Amino acid sequence: MSVPVIPFAEGEARLDWLALCDAFEAGHRMPRAEIGDTFLYRGADTLLSRAAWIDGLGIAVKTATIFPGNGAHGLASVNGGVNLYADDTGLLEAIVDFHLVTKWKTAGDSLTAARRLARPDSREILIVGAGTVGRSLREAYGTAFPDARFTLWNRSRVRADEMAADFPGTVVADDLEAAVRAADIVTSATMTKAPLIRGDWLRPGQHLDLIGAFRPDMREADDAALARARVFVDSRDTTLGHIGELKIPVEAGAFRAEDIVADYYDPPDRFRRESDEEITLFKNGGGAHLDLMCARYILSRWQAG
Repeated sequence: MSVPVIPFAEGEARLDWLALCDAFEAGHRMPRAEIGDTFLYRGADTLLSRAAWIDGLGIAVKTATIFPGNGAHGLASVNGGVNLYADDTGLLEAIVDFHLVTKWKTAGDSLTAARRLARPDSREILIVGAGTVGRSLREAYGTAFPDARFTLWNRSRVRADEMAADFPGTVVADDLEAAVRAADIVTSATMTKAPLIRGDWLRPGQHLDLIGAFRPDMREADDAALARARVFVDSRDTTLGHIGELKIPVEAGAFRAEDIVADYYDPPDRFRRESDEEITLFKNGGGAHLDLMCARYILSRWQAG
């Protein structure tokens, strides 16, 4: 029996953002995942190996290389591969395109949280960052919030204009502070180490979605943002220990791990917005268990034909 290799374009043609969110919801009703992460660093470069096993769902091993300097050579900054194994036999079931899993897992993770935490009447969505993830966020959020108006901010105006041209109706902002203040939802996917988003800019009722930080020295929002918001994460296990967004303020005493309201494994009624006035903040850690859930969803759609 041959093992299917699922390429990007052919695999993506069968996927749906809201169905993926439902798959994430279902996956978190299964036994808690066993997760093993390994991080190796060389200067700005990162080797990340993530493995997850969910009883009844199977095993996924995802290896990623993140080389920020690749862009200068016309190469993708993030590369790698995903292997999916059967739960009952451990046999290799599929090799799924790394970029397909990463794109859909990352944006789908944030969208799952936004469907619970953002106000349903949100109409102004700001995307911070015009990279690959920013583009996938525009697709995902556009599906769940079809009446929303999108604004885009990026350090490089040229890249922002290029992305906006691919998504008609998207407005490019030059003033980040003004754009944050005007938004109902702020979703950020940058490679910054110093916080870009200030808590003083936030207003009641907003939802802040933080994606970009994945290393101990990276964060996108400052301490004031954490202090003003009710804070949620996809998994405590994969966000607190090695991602600067929370690790730095916890170690400085500006935030406590106990202040996290909930993650996806908590009862759904805890992972909810409680009022129209509160500010909600979600840290997308994108753990290997989400790669497994996403890869399993992709394989199911591939097998459905």
